[in-house]
Amino acid sequence: MYPNYPFMQSDNRYVGSPYGTYAYYDHQRAYPNNAFSEERKQTVRGQATWTYGGQVTQCGIHWSTNEYMTAAVGRNSPYRCGQTLKIKNLSSATPREILVTVVDQVASYPANKINLQRRAFEALGANPEVGIIEIEITPSPQLEEEKWGKYLLEVAQAAYPGYKVTEYNTIEKANLSGKQRKETYEFLLDSPQGKLKIQGNVIYNPTTNRVISFDLKEV
Repeated sequence: MYPNYPFMQSDNRYVGSPYGTYAYYDHQRAYPNNAFSEERKQTVRGQATWTYGGQVTQCGIHWSTNEYMTAAVGRNSPYRCGQTLKIKNLSSATPREILVTVVDQVASYPANKINLQRRAFEALGANPEVGIIEIEITPSPQLEEEKWGKYLLEVAQAAYPGYKVTEYNTIEKANLSGKQRKETYEFLLDSPQGKLKIQGNVIYNPTTNRVISFDLKEV
């Protein structure tokens, strides 16, 4: 368990991050639907710092989402609230990758710099004492468009503590009946103990979008 990190709010600024004071801004104006459309698809090199996160975020998404595999992006970043990003640690002799969710926005960061929650930073094999690492950022638009794939991703993160999701694939989508549709996804999980491949199935009502059942299994 990580200790609580002191955050103090004053004039819409949060003081207490180990890497300075970050101003926040109105996320409703942040990313028009057509803004940065090409940049959202590209892999870019950049840097990552870390934070414990605060109780309030500009995205309205808590830092604890996806077992704390979360990040804040800069004001001029092409990445949106709730977007999934693949982050690769380039500073390590053995590069590691994780998938994180954008939960906050930082006014002072450039487009290719992100602020990872401390657990995500450590999941990349980085020592928090280093403070900043070189990374590669790859947007994951496929998973963004897969509502139920993202749903199963969050379930997999919670079901396998200590493991971080690094890859995903859409396996199958099929109508079982007029009121039931099944979607199957595959996830690759990584930890210091090794790798696991997990297959997830969700059956839902396409009319109401309510889950009927779901399951995960190791394959």
